[in-house]
Amino acid sequence: MNLLEGLDRPDDREAVRVGDRALSYERLHAAAGAVAERIAGMRRVAVTATPSLETCVAVVGALAAGVPIVPINPKAGERELEHVMGDSAPDLVLDDVDLGASGDWPAEPGGETPALIVYTSGTTGPPKGVVLPRRALAATLDGLADAWAWTGEDVVAHGLPLYHVHGLVLGTLGPLRRGGAAWHLGRFSSEAAAEALSARATMLFGVPTMYHRLAADLERDEALARAVGSARLLVSGSAALPAADHARIEACTGLRIAERYGMSETLMNTAIRADGERRPGTVGPPLAGVELRLVDDDGAVLDVSDDETVGEIHVRGPNLFLEYLNRPDVTEEAFVDGWFKTGDVATRAEDGYIRIVGRRATDLIKSGGYKIGAGEIENALNEHPAVVESAVMGEPDPDLGERIVAWVVVEGERPSEQELADHVARLLAPHKRPREVRYLDELPRNALGKVTKKQLG
Repeated sequence: MNLLEGLDRPDDREAVRVGDRALSYERLHAAAGAVAERIAGMRRVAVTATPSLETCVAVVGALAAGVPIVPINPKAGERELEHVMGDSAPDLVLDDVDLGASGDWPAEPGGETPALIVYTSGTTGPPKGVVLPRRALAATLDGLADAWAWTGEDVVAHGLPLYHVHGLVLGTLGPLRRGGAAWHLGRFSSEAAAEALSARATMLFGVPTMYHRLAADLERDEALARAVGSARLLVSGSAALPAADHARIEACTGLRIAERYGMSETLMNTAIRADGERRPGTVGPPLAGVELRLVDDDGAVLDVSDDETVGEIHVRGPNLFLEYLNRPDVTEEAFVDGWFKTGDVATRAEDGYIRIVGRRATDLIKSGGYKIGAGEIENALNEHPAVVESAVMGEPDPDLGERIVAWVVVEGERPSEQELADHVARLLAPHKRPREVRYLDELPRNALGKVTKKQLG
């Protein structure tokens, strides 16, 4: 299996661009070959994953050599960095890559060879090293190619961090597998995204915070809206995109955003297809080759497709990771009969579309005899014109078991708690309305931009 098939033809086509610097396939092939020669036979290596050509060459060179590489968050604090380095124990940190060097390309490693060790965000303890094999990367990228009609003619623009799977695997290695090009914006801005899309870029990958900023900028600038509207596909991931931002961007560009669902351990599980219906709040059906089931609290499989019954997502397929580094006990606990227990809870519609409603540990609320997903309440709250963002959790209640509590960030005149509760009850159902609303200036987030609900309790 040739993981980066685009490098089979090392010519003068542009392969990777970061800001105003770029490498052709020929130069990337040569420089990565030099890295591969340098690290041949090592157990594992690391790289401080800055948005740079050097990081891209380091990763491609390690993949060529069959040496697993650990992408490190360049903004990691002292304690986190000490943990990652101590846990992964790399033989070398590749922070001195020479873009002008040349080396031969070694033979292709096997599909089960570890490719990346990506550390989780550490919301439930110290970050765990997720060991991803080459076949997982290939399976995910091929599944997305099928879903999005992704070819070598596509140029992917994004401003995502390169120490996580969204920016590194999808946004950078994905184009190299297809034979297209990756265009990292350096730092995300609406202007930079529009410039790339009005030039050669055909696809834009982003996260909800980026699209929220983009929506506001497009409403102010018709030229930006025309440029973004020229994209073949806009993709959002890592968290749910509010329905209001879906509508704002569609109104400005005529394009509907496609969402997908994945995690470090599984890479991508589902995606809305380029030719499929793009329903806000949903992440589409499973990718080709991915099996997905919903399971209740007792471990029984839920054979329902009513878009209402909530269950935990279990997945299996070639997209799964090998293990948590140095944690055989946690690895064993994460699986049941070959199925990976994601910890995410969701519903499934009749057409197979999955709707994520939160994390089982923090977002499944049991109130008044109902099982309620915090995510659907958050999506409903975010549709209120005054609400910028929200977070919902359950808190102990002597009568209901758990009561629904919402933390909201608003702009303009503050709506009353009753108004927000009535808004949710009208969109969803009365038993899903928040019993208490707390107002904040901003929600707490981790380094990946995900809301850390444990800081709200």
